[in-house]
Amino acid sequence: MAKPWATYGVDLHLERSGPGLRRGLTDALRDAIRTGRLAPGTRLPSSRSLAADLGVARNTVADAYADLVAEGRLTARQGSGTHVADRAVPRPPARRAPARPPGRLPHDLVPGTPDLASFPRTAWLRATRRALAAAPHDAFGYGDPRGRPELREALADYLARARGVRADPENVVVCAGFADGLRLLTAVLRDRGVHTLAVESYGLDVHWDLVERAGTRTVPLPYDEHGPLVAGSDAGAVLLNPSHQFPLGGALPPARRAEVLDRARRTGGLVLEDDYDGEFRYDRQPVGALQDLDPAHVVYLGTASKSLAPGLRLGWMVLPPSLVPEVTAHGGARSVGVVDQLVLADFLTSGAYDRHVRAARLRYRRRRDALVEALATRAPDVRVTGIAAGLHAVLRLPPGTEPSVVRAATWQGLRVLGLGRFRHPAATDTPVDGLVVGYATPPDHAWAGALEALCKALP
Repeated sequence: MAKPWATYGVDLHLERSGPGLRRGLTDALRDAIRTGRLAPGTRLPSSRSLAADLGVARNTVADAYADLVAEGRLTARQGSGTHVADRAVPRPPARRAPARPPGRLPHDLVPGTPDLASFPRTAWLRATRRALAAAPHDAFGYGDPRGRPELREALADYLARARGVRADPENVVVCAGFADGLRLLTAVLRDRGVHTLAVESYGLDVHWDLVERAGTRTVPLPYDEHGPLVAGSDAGAVLLNPSHQFPLGGALPPARRAEVLDRARRTGGLVLEDDYDGEFRYDRQPVGALQDLDPAHVVYLGTASKSLAPGLRLGWMVLPPSLVPEVTAHGGARSVGVVDQLVLADFLTSGAYDRHVRAARLRYRRRRDALVEALATRAPDVRVTGIAAGLHAVLRLPPGTEPSVVRAATWQGLRVLGLGRFRHPAATDTPVDGLVVGYATPPDHAWAGALEALCKALP
């Protein structure tokens, strides 16, 4: 027997443990009293009510109550009902707080996440209400595999205005974040016979692993002080962060951009442009999208992961027209909820997205300035690079010191990653020692503590 009752406000789950209805009910009530689930003074339902709730005879309940009254566990008085006896009842031992999971540290400066506490909940809720009120009935059907037309049109307008992308809504495909877009593109490239993707020597292993699990090999490009060298690569496609390299932080200069596009035209290959944080720039004019220079050979990919939150799982691709049917044949936007698409479209067209980005840009710039100032005072030998844009900085360290500094940070309760964590395993260039500091990651109240822990860990 496993039934709850809710008479007189009591809600208790009973498991019958003994043979027979009377014995089972008596044991279940005794156990509830013994463990404290029925507290002293609790009024129990009448025998009639409990019998009806449990689907047993009234006499069964009355006999169980009588047994427990005889044991002194219950009291029964004419006119006042049956109560749990007012006496000391041993409580179950207090549960100890679980130990902190391994790797869970008080401070976090790992890059890749914005300040999630600053997600614009109120504005997003307003956009949700507007979007749902205005949505046509057919919006909730299976729809276009490229995504909702409202969002594709809003993205085309925004990307043209803010990032210089040449975007026709017909060539925009919505996806569930960058990784989902990369998955779709890798499948298309494989169908086209492309089995090698050139990548930068420093980047994200989750992207490399995704590509290689799909049967495509990743080959790191050599690099110099101006960025990756693509001229000698024979890969069928190239994945780059031309506007703000992750994690090193530089922007691909005009001459190197021209080399990338010349190679694509000459070989017929594709360039996959990951514009992951293009809205955030501080000391420089915005660097326009590479796609604007050659839309026929560049696939532009962007997401809301850095500007809003990665948990939204909202991303987009601007494709060469010839690629659209192939990408949608592999799924396209079918993994993205229609409501989220409609809400983001409203967020973009209403101006709420621009307002949020401007506020976030100001907040992150202040944090970056505080980081630079603190390092200049407390760690003057540490050089900070990649700070003109984005949500992270690279702290260059003396050769060979990166592992010890990461360990020192752990002792200070700080989670931070070394530059070596982002190095492709097949890279042949001389490794660089450094820390990759995600200064956007902590909420405002935790930023000062994380910065203090960082300064204490530095040599």
